[in-house]
Amino acid sequence: MRVVGLMSGTSHDAIDAAAADLALDGDTLVLTPLGMISTAYEDGLRAELARALPPAATDLATVCRLDTRIGQAFAAAAVRADRELCDGRSDLTASHGQTVYHWAESGRVYGTLQIGEPAWIAEATGRPVVAGFRTRDVAAGGQGAPLVSVFDVMWLRGRPGVPVALNLGGIANVTVIADGPGGTPLAFDTGPANALIDAAVRELAGGGDPDGGDPGVARSMDVDGVLAARGTVHPGLLRKLLDEPYYALPAPKTTGKELFHLPYLRAALDTCGPLPAEDVVATLTRLTARTVADAVRPFGATEVIASGGGTRNPVLMRWLREELGGGGGGGAGVPLRTSDELGLPSGTKEAYAFAVLGWLTAHGLPATLASCTGARHPSVLGSLTPGAAGVSLPAPLTTAPVRLVVRAPRTTR
Repeated sequence: MRVVGLMSGTSHDAIDAAAADLALDGDTLVLTPLGMISTAYEDGLRAELARALPPAATDLATVCRLDTRIGQAFAAAAVRADRELCDGRSDLTASHGQTVYHWAESGRVYGTLQIGEPAWIAEATGRPVVAGFRTRDVAAGGQGAPLVSVFDVMWLRGRPGVPVALNLGGIANVTVIADGPGGTPLAFDTGPANALIDAAVRELAGGGDPDGGDPGVARSMDVDGVLAARGTVHPGLLRKLLDEPYYALPAPKTTGKELFHLPYLRAALDTCGPLPAEDVVATLTRLTARTVADAVRPFGATEVIASGGGTRNPVLMRWLREELGGGGGGGAGVPLRTSDELGLPSGTKEAYAFAVLGWLTAHGLPATLASCTGARHPSVLGSLTPGAAGVSLPAPLTTAPVRLVVRAPRTTR
């Protein structure tokens, strides 16, 4: 089955569309990557989305417009992926949609909202669409995230020790694969990855490129960690940020930009007085590295396998290696590598993961692990929107695959 997975994360900068050929071989799901394309949101759409996100107030007319326009943008990405990556022969689209609100209070999730109406995708592609993945897990008492955990456990099962999968998007999340006797996998959001860094860049350093680029182009991220490399970590600001109660909550737990947003950062900065933008970005980069390492350390991790946009920030990766190694205080520490070393490009893993979740749903199989989301039981996820030919799904499977293998695609000359 050829499945196109669509993903736009908490950075809400682009739609990633990854195409996978998925086939069952005994108890192993074999994933052959067919490629990925990334399509940036049109500037006006991204600006309207940013204005509507928490803690901003919005109205239902705006939500309706965004749901429609984002659905149309996802549809265009799916059509392009089907044409360019699947030769027009995809069987299913799995759309995560765009998260706009994650209703979490005191460690419990009460609701979650992803927009990007799947009917637009089905109409444009003619293929059935699985969407709305997170809500079913929330209804079952879970956090609704990180849903990539089932992919991580299948993918990393059997590796020695205690491997940890790390995603560095707007929010950082980890899956701890405890595969030994009596081991139970666990997954949770550790806190901000790029969310606060991006907010600081837009607020404090968004006036143009200091390296000689177009001075009229506002920046939205610390490309290549340039600002962090120039800055100095401010100890007082770092201490203030580390006092955030979220970090002390037990797992499983989830968070988002409902907490880690620009006003949150401004409130912390108000306690420290004016600081250069470079120092703020450096401090936030160290915050991400510190909180990820602090979250991983208690589990006795033997390796951390990172993916997501944060892997492109060499300063963040270097500081994360330092934190995992005890800050250079001796000892080998915990190795940090990227998913590229295991056959999955670090920028594509989440989109491929949702292709797998769509495959599981199409076969009537649960796509959650209760220990990872905190739900009462595993759930078959999502809702199905029929394609042009109605609903034609494979026969349900009674047993789920337990392993996932990434197989290099065949090349032809």
